[in-house]
Amino acid sequence: MLTKRVISCLDVRDGKLAKSVQFQDTKDIGDPVEKAHEYYLAGLDELVFYDITASHERRGILLDVVRRVAEQVFIPFSVGGGLRTVSDAGRVLEAGAEKVNYNSGAVERPEVLAEASRAFGAQCVVLSMDVLRTAPTPALPSGFEIVTHGGRQRRGIDALEWARRAEQLGAGEIVVNSIDADGTRQGYDVELTRAIAHTVSLPVIASGGGGESEHLRQVLSEGHADAALVASMLHYGSHTVAEIKSYLSERGIAVRTPPAAFSAHHLSP
Repeated sequence: MLTKRVISCLDVRDGKLAKSVQFQDTKDIGDPVEKAHEYYLAGLDELVFYDITASHERRGILLDVVRRVAEQVFIPFSVGGGLRTVSDAGRVLEAGAEKVNYNSGAVERPEVLAEASRAFGAQCVVLSMDVLRTAPTPALPSGFEIVTHGGRQRRGIDALEWARRAEQLGAGEIVVNSIDADGTRQGYDVELTRAIAHTVSLPVIASGGGGESEHLRQVLSEGHADAALVASMLHYGSHTVAEIKSYLSERGIAVRTPPAAFSAHHLSP
């Protein structure tokens, strides 16, 4: 049985760990390098790093922070924010990432997904989509619209159609972030996640809204997600990786449990 992944997201602004609610009222809450190391030791399956203002500010990603995080974790590490070209992706991979996340840059020039997939392999190329619920229209039949630049620009693109195209272009994985649910801790948008999962054959990561372990169970089972991304639950200390995985395992969801020797070895001075 394939295991489901528990992933944490480090939203980084000016080199500091940040958190917002529905992409607004962003607050600095700590050091991303320290948190990355802490979550790695706790048995997290994967880590995602987003430079959340890079696209809006039209600048490159904070490679120094990427390097320092990569030095602290030995699990899959995915990086996004301001990536527009294959060269951008190459610099991120050289800094220690294993995957690159395209978001706004791919919407502006979708061909970059194909170019990056040819250069580095589909397994390295992730499409991150920020999605807003809206009234269905002929242009947006699903009622889910793509937005970019940190939620600042509505694009008039149907999320399901964008997912299909990204798969055709060569993306190897999709992160589906619900802006409506983001930071609310009221649960993932299960309907949105399931719709994307049924549209593509790629692994789908649910993002936005996790507040309780039950929310992860719902989106991993009912939403057919391959992984669930958490932020506030870990950042604010209301849950641990072990607690989340234990809850999921007890309810029949297969998750990776690190060997007992892992913690003893890595936590020893």
